[in-house]
Amino acid sequence: MTGGTWRPDRRRLTDSLSAALAPVAAFGLALGGLSMWTAYGNAGSPARVAVSDGRVFLPTGDTPVTAAFFRITNSGGSADRLLKVTSAEIDGVTRLSRHRMVTANTASDRTVTSVSVPAGGSLAMSPSGLDVIVPAKTEWQAGDLITFTLHFEHSAAVKYPAVVVRPGQDGT
Repeated sequence: MTGGTWRPDRRRLTDSLSAALAPVAAFGLALGGLSMWTAYGNAGSPARVAVSDGRVFLPTGDTPVTAAFFRITNSGGSADRLLKVTSAEIDGVTRLSRHRMVTANTASDRTVTSVSVPAGGSLAMSPSGLDVIVPAKTEWQAGDLITFTLHFEHSAAVKYPAVVVRPGQDGT
C-alpha cells in the first residue's frame, strides 16, 4: 500500500460485520425476552401475600405447646419470606418449626428462622411439615378463634384468625 488511500477489501468488511453482529443479536434477544416478561406483568411486580386456612390444634393433656397452621399464597411476581408469627393472645414466644418423620411413630422438629413464599405460589403448613409452635392455653375450646400476625420480609404484616380444632379434624 504505497501512496494511495486505504480501502477495505471484502474479507475485512465481512469479518468486521460478523464480529459486530454477535453482540447486537444477543442484545436484541435479551431486550425481546425482557419486554415479554414485562408485558406479562412479571417485571417489578412485588410480592402480594394472602393468608387463609388458619388452624390451631386444641392442646391435649398437660402439653405445654401446640401447633398452628396457615396457607400463604403469593400472587405477586417476587418471592417473599415468612419471618415470624406472633399473637397478642398467647403468653410466650412462638417459633417456626419444620417436622420430619424419623420412624413410623416418631417425628423430630427443628426451628427454622424463615420460610420462602415463592412468587406465584403458595406455602401450606401441615403437621408433617412446616408449622408454628405455640404456647398452649388450657382454657382453649374447639371453635375458639386466636388472632395471629404473620410477619414477612417484604410484604406488610398480615393479621389472620386461626380456629382451634381437634387434631385429625378437617384432614389435619
